[in-house]
Amino acid sequence: MASHDLATPDGASAVFRIRLTPGPPIRLAIAEEAEPEREYSLPTLDQGAFLDLFEALARDLGLRRPQARETPPAGNGPPLTPILTAPVSPKILYGYGDPCVVRVARDDYRLLVTSNDAPDAFPILASPNLVDWRLSGFVFPQGAAPGWALTGREVSDFWAPELHRLDAQWLVCFTARLADRSLAVGLARGGSPDGPFVPDPEPIVTGGVIDPHILIDAAGAPWLVWKRDDNGVWPRVLGALLHRRPALAKALFVGDRDRRTAALTLTLWPWIAGLEPMAQFFALQLLIEAASADLAAFELRLADVMALARTDERALMGQALDALRTRIYAQRLSADARRLQGEPTVILQNDLPWEGHLIEGVWISHDDGRYYLLYAGNDFSTAHYGIGAAVADGPTGPYRKSSEVFLASAGAWWGPGHPSVALAPDGRRHIFLHAFRAGEVGYKAFRALLAAPIRFNRGRVSLEG
Repeated sequence: MASHDLATPDGASAVFRIRLTPGPPIRLAIAEEAEPEREYSLPTLDQGAFLDLFEALARDLGLRRPQARETPPAGNGPPLTPILTAPVSPKILYGYGDPCVVRVARDDYRLLVTSNDAPDAFPILASPNLVDWRLSGFVFPQGAAPGWALTGREVSDFWAPELHRLDAQWLVCFTARLADRSLAVGLARGGSPDGPFVPDPEPIVTGGVIDPHILIDAAGAPWLVWKRDDNGVWPRVLGALLHRRPALAKALFVGDRDRRTAALTLTLWPWIAGLEPMAQFFALQLLIEAASADLAAFELRLADVMALARTDERALMGQALDALRTRIYAQRLSADARRLQGEPTVILQNDLPWEGHLIEGVWISHDDGRYYLLYAGNDFSTAHYGIGAAVADGPTGPYRKSSEVFLASAGAWWGPGHPSVALAPDGRRHIFLHAFRAGEVGYKAFRALLAAPIRFNRGRVSLEG
């Protein structure tokens, strides 16, 4: 196939020339100014292939090293118990990401998990005791996905399902992609926790949204909670801006390695811009990590640049600046969960250093007159991912966060995230979460299901021994 020649536009703090030959494998010949070319290969557009490429570029060209290849700080960590550490069926392709554990009756539990682009969407596992599990089916077996949802390997994304009982029906909320590649939240209904589930004809929230959660408040009213996926917006806007105005790399980034990372990314932008959403995220990951290493300082630099920008660029910079904060919304559902009522309220956003550039994966429990909110923060595909906690007196807050991460990588398990809470057979509440095996983090890497007893008491959240 014919190769494409890419060159850094004038004004960048580093200058590269790149010859990209389509594949697979994709071949890249990269040189800095008058230096000789170095040859690299990208065998697939999976995250692991990008990480291998980025490690080589960090070594050879002085770029930032990817966080997914770093070891987290040593620590003993909390007493997490592994529940599922291997697939119970060959149809479960990626493990137990974004786990929703629900007690559907005495001695009867269900687990729903993310399935990414697997042909059968959202595995449903059943257990009498949280120890012995069997696959009881799928929310959407192959061919039964919602008509509005994009399907197919490497293009579809079925994420973060939850199962809840609402009166006489069982309700599943979930994330999937529309044909335009944007993310949307949908609902499906069934007469039993094992389905069959019939999806609503249209998504209930659109516009780049993920990680739905259903909360039943103290009065028995249902609420829909979701995250606006703005952390998927600003990297694309920033990549386009940097390609358009290469001098921004020096103004926005501090340190030679991050400026070089930005320069190489803006050089590759014409190719990156045409990738599918997840492949584009992988290609922009180093730029994301360079910006979010000190998000508050980057935010100030971007605001300063925007104040002096030309009118035609100010809107794009403002879009990127606004999207640096991930917002979690809550909105009342009608009693039958067919429509939203009133207006959405922002209940949480990222503003703590450990959270990095995003928060997501909310689960809210009502206890002792308070609402206890657990959430995930930072990059889900690295060991920097963790779980935070917040508490409020009402479903829409204001929520008071704990200043430090509640659960972080430790020992054999890295990147704990996307919690749910259910009553275990011993009568205690347990938190359920996913985590990678140490050193094996990444998109589509296997995620195990882990648990620990959790206590909500007078506005405090703690793990029990």
